[in-house]
Amino acid sequence: MSRRVVVTGLGAITPIGNSVDEFWKSVKEGKVGIGPITKFDTSDYKAHLAAEIKDFEITTIVDKKTARRMEDFSQYAVAAAKEALDDSGLDMTKEDPFMVGVSVGCGIGSLQCVQRNYTKLLEKGPNRVQPLLIPMLISNIAAGNISIQFGLKGKNIDIVTACASGNHNIGEGFRSIQYGEADVMLAGGTEGAITEIGLAGFTGLNALNPTEDPARASIPFDVDRGGFVMGEGSGILVLEELEHAKARGAHIYAEIVGYGATSDAHHLTAPIEDGSGDAKAIEFAMKDAGIQPEDIDYINAHGTSTHMNDAFETMAIKRALGDAAYHCKVSSTKSMVGHLLGAAGGVEAIASVKSIEDGYVHGNIGLVNQDPECDLDCPKEGIEMDVNVALSNSLGFGGHNAVLIFKKYAE
Repeated sequence: MSRRVVVTGLGAITPIGNSVDEFWKSVKEGKVGIGPITKFDTSDYKAHLAAEIKDFEITTIVDKKTARRMEDFSQYAVAAAKEALDDSGLDMTKEDPFMVGVSVGCGIGSLQCVQRNYTKLLEKGPNRVQPLLIPMLISNIAAGNISIQFGLKGKNIDIVTACASGNHNIGEGFRSIQYGEADVMLAGGTEGAITEIGLAGFTGLNALNPTEDPARASIPFDVDRGGFVMGEGSGILVLEELEHAKARGAHIYAEIVGYGATSDAHHLTAPIEDGSGDAKAIEFAMKDAGIQPEDIDYINAHGTSTHMNDAFETMAIKRALGDAAYHCKVSSTKSMVGHLLGAAGGVEAIASVKSIEDGYVHGNIGLVNQDPECDLDCPKEGIEMDVNVALSNSLGFGGHNAVLIFKKYAE
């Protein structure tokens, strides 16, 4: 029999708060973290808005030399990991470090590092490229940095599945504990790709909303939605084997009970029209959790604010849950923080866990005219309600689908 896994720590760096408490307070206030891009001049671009991290300083956690060897996505991950570890109360001096691992994904790595050094290469030649170019830009180095900073010597992985990376990494961390490969896993996602080449690349796909109005930029399920908004940040959870957590008197936020993963096998960027791939991942997660569709109280949707995603995700939810799809609340955290890409699943898992702990489902902020194609119960404002089971859904370019199910902890 597989081991039970619980959530004992949370850490977040987001466009609406650089801690879980700040993030969740902003969520309950319906705060939108989207605004004009400040990192570079966007005059020549079609899209001008992003959900940037604000007032972040890594040198409160690591020294300046170490900080210089970390790109944004690594800095965000290390900061979120520290908060999650501190929150969990885990004392590494009392742990077997080879049984504490890391499963933290990043969809892209550092485009800034590539862009900066390619410019140097063209202008000044190959000898002026940073010696640490490669280890600073590769996506797995966030997980590596977490391991190094906190002495975590167990399984250390980086599942890269674009915007499904966060959920896949939490799911694989969950599996690692279930089957005895680790007692504790720091799991989640991170991203920091708001740069010229990143904005140009997503614009080329017609994926970004060109509006100048932050309040109408990321509006999942609205008939006027026109694309997503790039975001950045990190969300990390401490996952722990139940008996291990109980033995040290850890606070338990929730239990993770289900994980499902599939592929659409359909298109590079578009979800399959009938939602069948995501629906099957939802079904697999429910089977894993041993629950029925009617048991689900809340779905934290992928909800990117693109026409195809929101319509096809709605189809997937209805396909998997049947009539029960209309009896649970559905909301997208991206309505406030934009699309955090590889970090999305991590931050949205935190929102799901907090919904269970706090008895609160956040609204779809900015939703004015709900699209008839997206006809589920998508509240515009937050709701105080008992949440026993929450499902978090993520999709990624390439057809990746990853679903997590969290449940209120009970003996």
